[in-house]
Amino acid sequence: MTDLTTRVARLNDVLCAVNALTWDSRTMMPKDGAKTRGHQIATLKGMAREMILDPGMRDAVDAALEQTTGQDPHAPDRRAAEAVAEAIDHHARLPADLLRAQAEQSTLSGAAWAEARAKSDFSIFRPYLERTVALAREQADALGHDGGHPYDPMVQIFEPGETAASLAAMFKELRDGLLPILESAREKPQPRTDFLYRDYPEAGQQAFAQETARLLGLDADRSRLDTTVHPFEISFTRNDVRITSRWVRNYLPMSIFGSIHEVGHALYELGADPALTRTAHATDMIGLYAVAGTSFGMHESQSRLLENHVGRSPAFWARHYPRLRDTFPDQLADVTEVEFVAAINRVEPGLIRVEADELTYDLHIMLRVEIEMKLMDGSLSVADIPEVWNAAMKNDLGLDVPGDDQGCLQDVHWSSGYIGSFPTYTVGNLTAAQIMAHLDATHPAIRRDLEDGKTASLRETLGDLVWRHGRSRTRRETLGAIGAVPNDPKAYLQYLSQKFAH
Repeated sequence: MTDLTTRVARLNDVLCAVNALTWDSRTMMPKDGAKTRGHQIATLKGMAREMILDPGMRDAVDAALEQTTGQDPHAPDRRAAEAVAEAIDHHARLPADLLRAQAEQSTLSGAAWAEARAKSDFSIFRPYLERTVALAREQADALGHDGGHPYDPMVQIFEPGETAASLAAMFKELRDGLLPILESAREKPQPRTDFLYRDYPEAGQQAFAQETARLLGLDADRSRLDTTVHPFEISFTRNDVRITSRWVRNYLPMSIFGSIHEVGHALYELGADPALTRTAHATDMIGLYAVAGTSFGMHESQSRLLENHVGRSPAFWARHYPRLRDTFPDQLADVTEVEFVAAINRVEPGLIRVEADELTYDLHIMLRVEIEMKLMDGSLSVADIPEVWNAAMKNDLGLDVPGDDQGCLQDVHWSSGYIGSFPTYTVGNLTAAQIMAHLDATHPAIRRDLEDGKTASLRETLGDLVWRHGRSRTRRETLGAIGAVPNDPKAYLQYLSQKFAH
């Protein structure tokens, strides 16, 4: 395994450099650096592809597969060799020029999206998105979809095993279960929320977010929190994990829950077994990301679990609300802890996905997935996205979209070329609920600790169940180990019903 280990370690170094350049492009890079940054990232991704397709890599894989013949199929060495073999087969089907074009387009599209969002003008972003979609279709055709939907190979980059058909079935069952809970919740008296929209200086928001992150277990020596337009997490190995947030002066929950969400992602990366560093279990060689998590859906399960099951709970704020009130004494002087908890758990359909309440959040995801599927099969043109988007928001949530910045330009994903990633948010919601239901049944002490405002036992258990495995265990295997069925919304719907319909 020595030759394969060395080759994968060097590949991981290149992909971590890509992540470093990507992080900088979203946080520090001046606007006019986009074009050259695109070339830089494209060059490094091209190098990574060449390393994967190097005949020596195939020889190293064949040798490793032979050496591990007869081993437990779940053994790390065997899994690592199989992962590299899969990556070789994947990239052998993709033209080098396509990979370079996508890498360059991502950076250019990101800059165009930021400008379009700032000006609330979709027309600025439209030609860039048209190019991104065209490249995605080219990629899907190159990978092949065997008569299935062209969305299939795209979503499998982010969530292996899922297809347009499996997702459609999951969303239908979830929607059918969500709507009655939503109807019941909306019949209840609405809590006071005026104080959420007062003026909260950015410095105070940043200070509170930084301290909260540390109290939730974020290691200050291996991470940092910075500012960006759209929050994200990215890692350069388990010893250097970056998260970002944004500070909206007239809407306090954005920074609080956006930051907690990204801390969930970071804890996953930081919790990987040190032995996995610079191995195939710490690198996504299909999507060419340096990310340890087994899939985007599993990653989202950890961030949504921390954000919602922990961060929105009354027990969490029994410990942290005094600190928040000390940070903003004037703004929260007339607000009790009970009023604050009720406000952050209100059911109030809104325009912005990352600010959505738990009951309507997945309706936002369904809209994006429907649009992505239609873009991929050609039944929807990019030019028609704003019209389709606005009509869906009116139909599903009864809301009028005042501008593109609060509509189809609000998310960074399409500018990054992440077509196929949106379903993973809902997959994450379902998985988080399944894991919490399992922990309640088998580790009742964790719930007691959470009720006391303590998260250490939860982190320890999640570390053992999920984080330490990196990419060596699939989402389906993790769920199977706790007796759960992938994409089954029952635990999630039960959680939502108990919280909002009773």
